[in-house]
Amino acid sequence: MITYDKLWETMKEKGVSQYMLIKEYHISPGQITRLKRNESVSTHTIEVFCKILKCKVQDIMEYIDD
Repeated sequence: MITYDKLWETMKEKGVSQYMLIKEYHISPGQITRLKRNESVSTHTIEVFCKILKCKVQDIMEYIDD
């Protein structure tokens, strides 16, 4: 299972809120909801978050063996 728990930690460290993602970076609320629910998102979405947060993929997501 892919989990995006690290995304929320990285956002907190970088001082980026969900509100900022929506208003300043034009991330759709639906995408944020998908990430909160650990649902699948495209690699493009992951790339956009890496650019916004200036981080690596492993700072956003992690694989956990079921």
